[in-house]
Amino acid sequence: MIGAALVPALEADGHELTRLVRGSAKSRNDLVWEPMREVPPELVSGCDVVIHLSGESVSGRWTAEKKRRIRESRVVSTRNLAWAIAKAEEPPRTFVCASAIGYYGDRGDEVLTEETSAGTGFLPEVCREWEAATHVGLAGIRVVNLRFGIVLSRNGGALKEMLLPFRLGLGGTIGSGRQWWSWIHIDDGVSAVMHIVRAESLRDAVNMTAPNPVTNAEFTRVLASVMKRPAIFAVPGFATKLAFGEFAEQGILASARVVPKKLEESGFEFRYGELGEAVTQLLR
Repeated sequence: MIGAALVPALEADGHELTRLVRGSAKSRNDLVWEPMREVPPELVSGCDVVIHLSGESVSGRWTAEKKRRIRESRVVSTRNLAWAIAKAEEPPRTFVCASAIGYYGDRGDEVLTEETSAGTGFLPEVCREWEAATHVGLAGIRVVNLRFGIVLSRNGGALKEMLLPFRLGLGGTIGSGRQWWSWIHIDDGVSAVMHIVRAESLRDAVNMTAPNPVTNAEFTRVLASVMKRPAIFAVPGFATKLAFGEFAEQGILASARVVPKKLEESGFEFRYGELGEAVTQLLR
């Protein structure tokens, strides 16, 4: 979802892009790769920047097989790309790789910046390994780990999943509603990646969230208000856990009050700093 929005924005900004694609190449700028296998260094040689955004969706019930795919699709593919970059005849200057605010785990009301330590549990473990994989053999190359929050888009992600029940008047808080949800409008997410590509001072972890996280209860209230629908059908925490198991505890019900300290200090300006204006723009 993020890559689909980022590609045309980079091209409009004058960049020449080569896409690494699975399956067959559909254009002259497509190169075929196998993320889980060793990546030929010539695929990335001569590029200025490599941006890696792929990974198995974390949504859904986590079986042992699902957790394996979540971990390996991130860690192994990232390590393979990092090795290719390290061995390239003309190595890129910058490696930008997705990560997630799942790094912090369930932290209640604690305000979380890039300096905050990792949490405990499956998602924090995956994020730590994911970020560590970006540094394999990459001495002298700028590495940026994009710790994305909930990306709001009509084309996918959490917001799209919530639209139908809210349209039917079946929306409501999840669990206690007190858990913090850190979000970012897709347009700000794309602009932030482009800002990071240019901002040589930014490196290591960067929180990709709007400056004003909200609780799940506030998120529900704002979405219902914008859609002009009631939001009275609260989903108890135990029901969420029955439906989604471990994903409910570490994802839906987890609290992460994340702020984009590095982005703001680097001069990045958010177009959608408040949830109301973000949701209104997406749904109008």
